[in-house]
Amino acid sequence: MTMLTSTIDPTSDSFRANQAAFREKLDALYALRRQQRSGGSEKARRLHIERGRLLPRERVERLIDPGTPFLELAELAGLNLYDGVPPGAGIITGIGVIAGRHCMIIANDSTVKGGTYFGMTCRKHVRAQRIAWANRLPVITLVDSGGGFLPDMANIFPDEGQFGSIFHNQVGMSGDGIPQIAVIMGPCTAGGAYIPALCDEVVIVRGQGFMYLGGPELTFAATGEKVDAETLGGGKMHSSISGVTDHLAEDDAHALAITRRLVGHLGEARKPRKTAAEPRPPAWPVAEIHGIVSRDPRVPTDNRAVVARLIDAGEFHEFKPLYGDTLMTGWARIHGHEVGIIANTGVLFVESAHKAAHFISLCVQRDIPLLFLVDVTGFMVGRDAEQTGIAKAGAKMITAMSSARVPKFTVITGGSYGAGYLAMLGRPFQPDAMFMWPSGRAAIMGPDQASSVLAQVRVQALAREGKTMTADEEEAFTAPVRKIYEDFQTPENFAANLWVDGVIAPEETREVMALMLDLAARRDKAETRFGVFRF
Repeated sequence: MTMLTSTIDPTSDSFRANQAAFREKLDALYALRRQQRSGGSEKARRLHIERGRLLPRERVERLIDPGTPFLELAELAGLNLYDGVPPGAGIITGIGVIAGRHCMIIANDSTVKGGTYFGMTCRKHVRAQRIAWANRLPVITLVDSGGGFLPDMANIFPDEGQFGSIFHNQVGMSGDGIPQIAVIMGPCTAGGAYIPALCDEVVIVRGQGFMYLGGPELTFAATGEKVDAETLGGGKMHSSISGVTDHLAEDDAHALAITRRLVGHLGEARKPRKTAAEPRPPAWPVAEIHGIVSRDPRVPTDNRAVVARLIDAGEFHEFKPLYGDTLMTGWARIHGHEVGIIANTGVLFVESAHKAAHFISLCVQRDIPLLFLVDVTGFMVGRDAEQTGIAKAGAKMITAMSSARVPKFTVITGGSYGAGYLAMLGRPFQPDAMFMWPSGRAAIMGPDQASSVLAQVRVQALAREGKTMTADEEEAFTAPVRKIYEDFQTPENFAANLWVDGVIAPEETREVMALMLDLAARRDKAETRFGVFRF
């Protein structure tokens, strides 16, 4: 085992300038988190409380074990996508500990548009289910929703990954023996009524929780029958007559107490297949990463120094350190959990792609999870690269990465562009979890490169017509292109569209990865079948 070294000077002007720039990005992230965690409008929250209900986040806090963390997922989903809807898309999802057991918690936020489902709400709910399914986490759903947001029908109704996929996932998880508990704490109408109906056990709050396929108004419109909400779908009726619900609670606190007892009787949680070592802190402060990450995308970050501040004790068993040295590969521990790390230290060349494929195959054979730390402009281009087979080498790396069935995680720390984004376990390759730092950026290419390419295409088109473009005209043409790419590549945009599972700070990364690695260690080992490698 090698101890990584660091020559970073925290007193240098460059470090302090990087630190200040990173701090601005963190402040912006924390401001968005505060906006998201406040929920709906002050009026909506006040009405919620006046009706004797706990606010959605208070419900989550009461549900999890005191003093335990809650890893919130997709907290910025839907950012700026809907009028009057704060980040989060009106639903809270995350992993918390209930009665000593990790669970996926999904909670409607009825202070936001009555807890209705937008397209992004559906996608966020489905993503939480998929993470729970992969890690065999019990799913606890706190239901308080008016159903689908009808104007967004195209994004909630007809397709895979939308509202119907919630039911499909519930059935599949149930078949795989994954416990599911619903707590009806408010309205649960129309198709949404199937969410608790498809769960193993259902808790409902008397006088507050209602569950029906058609509410009193729809029932009257369809049949002419006049019936009040309590008789039609209240807690007492469902618990004593229909049998749709199993436990009747008097209020929110009682319902959550019942739910905690139910989780306590789910049986013994899975044991890890591997024993983690004793956790040790990094050799250097994690917060120093703020001053290491380059404020200028044209100036590379010292990613070896970044890795040194994320792993236990700075100990790193590097693989092929002298070969393909624009990619750093090796084994380390994070909070005691062994992990294979693939981190960019430059452009991907033929040698670095070969090295990645070799390293991934070793991790598969040894059943070691993979962590991709991404900061790459892409694969090398040009005549030499093409003649030495960069496409073939990249294909080997992608085949190894895509085929590997060990747990795989991605953290985008800097740039992530083009085929480099894909080869470094981009979203299309279904990482088990994917996060970005506030310094992260991702697009098909960088803003300058995109504007330059399109400008060249424009110049060539004009030349065929015998025309030219002045410098001012070229700038007027390229400026909007750069703006489009600059806006697209931000972590806020990726989080808003649920292309990542969250934006996290460097100092949160060790704890987030420790949880994900602990959950992954409790899965069954999966068999890997590699695709064809071109030689």
